[in-house]
Amino acid sequence: MRQTLLSFTSILSFGLLIGSSFAQTPSTTQKPITKASTTRTWQRDTVKNTDPSLNGQYKFMLSRTRTSADGYKMVAGYRLEQLWKSVEDTLRKERAERKNLQQKLTEQEKTVSYLKTEISGKDASLTENTNKVNEIRFLGIPFEKGTYNIIVWSVIGVLAIALIIVIARSGKSISEAKHRTQLYNEVADEYQAYKAKSVEKERKLARELQDERNKLDDLNGRR
Repeated sequence: MRQTLLSFTSILSFGLLIGSSFAQTPSTTQKPITKASTTRTWQRDTVKNTDPSLNGQYKFMLSRTRTSADGYKMVAGYRLEQLWKSVEDTLRKERAERKNLQQKLTEQEKTVSYLKTEISGKDASLTENTNKVNEIRFLGIPFEKGTYNIIVWSVIGVLAIALIIVIARSGKSISEAKHRTQLYNEVADEYQAYKAKSVEKERKLARELQDERNKLDDLNGRR
């Protein structure tokens, strides 16, 4: 489109230059007769152009030219001015559209930058929560999940051995053993509940991160 406008501009400038040259060049021929002076009069015709595009206006202008006695094509000045005005209007419209597109592109770049910042924050939050899921605090002391499991099962083993010893030594210790078993079950239930909550929270953060990534992919696809 831009090359077409430049071509029309060059043609119009060339036409105006030729028109000015013919207007300023003194005539070296013989004194014009009445018939010759009559051919200089250019009356506006009533034919209307049906194609409003620049190419259509240009072809219509060429179709309405006249041929001089020397074989030159003559274009009416008012038609040349109309075409030039259409070219200027088109250029002005193209520049306005280009400016609007540039503004939209700038806004989209700001949005993408903001989304990248949000995703970075979500990634950091997800990493932090993942570390929290893999970490268990017992009596205010942080333990890794594997270490905590070893400790728990070690405690269970010790309790089981102690329970066997107590049962073997005295039947009176059975009630105490049941109490210890109940305590263990409570600890295990709390651990499972905490584990389930941590896993659910991790999944929720993962879904939010995926949603933000999908939004970023949509914006990149529109560009």
